[in-house]
Amino acid sequence: MVGPKYCSTNIVRFLAILLFIWLISASAVEGRIRRYRWEAKYEYRSPDCFKKLVITINGKTPGPTILAEQGDTIIVELKNSLLTENLAIHWHGIRQIGTPWSDGTEGVTQCPVLPGDTFTYEFVVDRPGTYLYHAHYGMQREAGLYGSIRVSVPKGVSEPFSYDYDRSIILADWYHKSTYEQATDLSSDPFVWVGEPQSLLIQGKGKFNCSSLNSPTADICNLTNPECSPYVLTVIPGKTYRLRIGSLTSLSALSFEIEGHNMTVVEADGHYVDPFVVKNLFIYSGETYSVIIKADQDPSRNYWVTTNVVSRKPATPTGLAIFNYYPKHPRKSPSTFPTLGPLWNHTEPRLAQSLAIKAHRNFIHAPPLTSDRVIVLLNTQNRINNHVRWSINNVSFSFPSTPYLISLKENLAHVFDPTQPPESYDFARYDIYSIAKNTNATSSNAIYRLGFNTTVDIILQNANTMTANNSETHPWHLHGHDFWVLGYGKGKYDILNDPKNYNLVDPIMKNTVPVHPYGWTALRFRADNPGVWAFHCHIESHFYMGMGVVFEEGIDKVGRLPSSIMGCGETKGFRRP
Repeated sequence: MVGPKYCSTNIVRFLAILLFIWLISASAVEGRIRRYRWEAKYEYRSPDCFKKLVITINGKTPGPTILAEQGDTIIVELKNSLLTENLAIHWHGIRQIGTPWSDGTEGVTQCPVLPGDTFTYEFVVDRPGTYLYHAHYGMQREAGLYGSIRVSVPKGVSEPFSYDYDRSIILADWYHKSTYEQATDLSSDPFVWVGEPQSLLIQGKGKFNCSSLNSPTADICNLTNPECSPYVLTVIPGKTYRLRIGSLTSLSALSFEIEGHNMTVVEADGHYVDPFVVKNLFIYSGETYSVIIKADQDPSRNYWVTTNVVSRKPATPTGLAIFNYYPKHPRKSPSTFPTLGPLWNHTEPRLAQSLAIKAHRNFIHAPPLTSDRVIVLLNTQNRINNHVRWSINNVSFSFPSTPYLISLKENLAHVFDPTQPPESYDFARYDIYSIAKNTNATSSNAIYRLGFNTTVDIILQNANTMTANNSETHPWHLHGHDFWVLGYGKGKYDILNDPKNYNLVDPIMKNTVPVHPYGWTALRFRADNPGVWAFHCHIESHFYMGMGVVFEEGIDKVGRLPSSIMGCGETKGFRRP
C-alpha cells in the first residue's frame, strides 16, 4: 500500500515538472530581453573621404545592428551627448503595439531627449523581418544617426526560402553641408534648395572626388583615408546569401545592382514576397528588402556592387562596394567598369517592380474587402508667405510644441488645431500635370481622428511641382502599422473606377511605399493600434517642409504615459519621479 507521504512527494514533483514546462513555453512566447547602452555624439568622420561632423552611436555610423528574435523585448538606454542638440530615435517598421510612447517621433509621441540626458526606449519586436532605426528630430537622420534591426524567426520555425549566411547593408546619400545649414536654406526667403547629394554610401562608405574642391587639402579630403575605402561583402564560392538591404537616403531614390549576379526578392518591410528575380533593385528611402544571392560566378575575380540615383537627374557619382569571392584579396578592385544603372527618368521599370511585389502565397494576410473611410492626399509644392513648402490637400504640416500623444491623453486639446484636415481635393478642376494656378497654401497642426478598429483607405495622389513638367517620387512611411498596398496607377486617381482594379487577393503589406511621378498609390490599413502615428514623406527635406499628416486612434485605450516622454511645451511640469 502506497502511503500518503509518497503520494504527496509525487504530486510535488509533478507540479514542479508542470511549472518547468510552463516556464519554458512562456519564455519561448515572451522572448528574451536584449539590452543596449548607446551614446550618441558628434565626431569627425570621413565616410566619403571628406571630413565633417557626423552623429555616431558608440563611435559608429551606421550604428550597431540590433539582433533579436521574434517576441524579444528590446531595451535601449540612449545617452544624448550631442552637447547642444536634442535627440529622438524612431524604430522604423516596429509597430510599438502597447508602447506608442517608444515610437521615437519627437513632437508626436515624445518630447526630445535633452543634451546630457539618458532616455530608455523599451518595445517588443513582434514580427520577424528587416527593419531600421534612425534619428527623428529635425533633419538629424542625414547626419549619420541610423542603423539596422534584424529580427529572426523563433527556433524551430522555418522561412519560405533557405540560405547559408545573413548580411545587412544600408544605402544612404551624403551631403557635406550640415543639417543646420540645410534647414536654414530651406526656411529662407529667397528659398535655397539643398541640391543633389555629394556622394552615395554603401554601409557608411563612399568616395567623393576631392579634386573637385576649389582648394583641396589632405586634412579636409583624403582619398587614401581608410574610412572611405569601399565596403567589402565577402562571400564563399557556392554558398547562398540573404542580403538585407535598407535605404535611409535623405533625398535619393536608388537602383542597386551586384555585377553579374541576379537577386531574388523574398521579403519587403518584414513580409514575405512571392519571389521574383531582378538585376536592378529599385529602393526608396525607408524601404527594406531581403534578396537571395548565390555566389555562383567566376570566383577568381571580384565584382562591383553599385547604387545609382533614379527619378532625379543625377549629379551624384555611382556608389561603389566590392563583392569579394574568398580567398581573393578583398581590396582588389574589379577589372571591369562599374555599371551606371538604369535610365534615371524611365518610370516604367520602377512602376513594374512596384506592381510585381505581392504577398507570398503561403503568407497572405487577406485585407478587408471594403473600407469605412477614404482619405485622398494630394501631394503638392506650394508657398506660404513666400516660403516654399510641401503640402497635403493644400495644407502644410507643422508640429505643435506639445507632442500629440501627451496632449490627447492628458486632455490638452487647446494645444493644436481641433479642426480635421481636408480629406480630399477638387478632383474635377485640379490639373495634376500643370503648375497650380494658385500655389498659395496654409499651415496647420491639425490631425486626422480615426475610429478605432475601422478600416481606412489612403490614396496618395502625385502632381506637378512648382517647376514645369516636373513631378517627384515620394516614399511615404506609416508609423505604428503595416498597410496593404492595393494598387498603383498613372495619372489622376478615379475614385469610381480605380477601386474595381484593387488587388484584394494577395496584396503585399508594407510600412513604406512610393508614389510615382504623376501617379497614385492606394493603401488600406486597420486603425487598431491605440496611439498617435505619423504618416509622412520619408525625404528629410520634404517632411521638414510640411509633407506629412498625423493619425489618432483609440487614444482612450493607451495606458498610463511614462513621465520620461514629457518636459516640453505644456508638459514641463508633468514629469513625475
